[in-house]
Amino acid sequence: MFRVLDLDSAGTPQQSTEDSALAPPPPGVCRWIDLVEPDAATLELLRVRFDLDPLAIADCLEFGAVSRLDDYERYLFLVIHAFTSSPTSEHEISVHEIHAFLGETFLITVHDNPVPAHDRIWAKAAADPLVLARGVSWALYLSLEAMVEATEPLVEGIDEQLEQLELAIIEGVRQADPKVAFRIKRSAVAMRRSLRPLRDTLRILHRRGDPRLAPRANRHLRDLADVVVRLTERVEEVAAAAAEVQGTYQALQAAKATDLMKNLTIFSAVFLPLGVIVGFWGQNFEHLPYGNDFWLGFMEGLSS
Repeated sequence: MFRVLDLDSAGTPQQSTEDSALAPPPPGVCRWIDLVEPDAATLELLRVRFDLDPLAIADCLEFGAVSRLDDYERYLFLVIHAFTSSPTSEHEISVHEIHAFLGETFLITVHDNPVPAHDRIWAKAAADPLVLARGVSWALYLSLEAMVEATEPLVEGIDEQLEQLELAIIEGVRQADPKVAFRIKRSAVAMRRSLRPLRDTLRILHRRGDPRLAPRANRHLRDLADVVVRLTERVEEVAAAAAEVQGTYQALQAAKATDLMKNLTIFSAVFLPLGVIVGFWGQNFEHLPYGNDFWLGFMEGLSS
């Protein structure tokens, strides 16, 4: 599925889903093409019409790359990442990969599934001519900013969940699920793997002073890179805290097992002599020494 947003010389945003719009914009027009779950045929059409590098197109067909920046002279190719809550678990986070081709008058974004923050900027650009009037790089920056801002409450949320779980484990609440710490740790590690390259990519993009970046967008990229740095540090702290919570749970379980073994040992020490006495005197044989003072005294001493 694809959609096309143009800003013509009259300053009017216009949307289209026609195949003919999958082409370089005419003079005086800024064009943003957005592809969701792209197919090979659509990407090949873009490659031919925009003369895009086959390697970059091949990357768009396979998701799983780290964030990076490639310069193809006529355009920049970026791989960036965004995060949303997992639809299957409140304790997990989904990672989204977005590929972007940035030229002087065109922006092509490709992603494997919808990203709410990205869609909000698209809607804003369709309603506000100033977004594309400031250049397609400004639209790309706003999308990046929205995706990073949407990540902050996600990190805060899993951090709060982790604190609640740790408190529940320490207080011995029966409903405390140690698997939650594992899910949070797994999400934090996945985010850290994506945020570190994204941080470096934004720094490189800002320091290049690339002419395809509007000055306004370039200035704001520095602040956005700083936000990603703080997010990366926060996610690293969450990952470390999740590991500590797992260790705390295991230590408490080991302590409980030790207490249980101690109680069982005491129980055995008390009832083992009684079992010997009952076993001896309960034998179904004749001539047991019931009247023998020695054996009776011995059993009495054993039981005491």
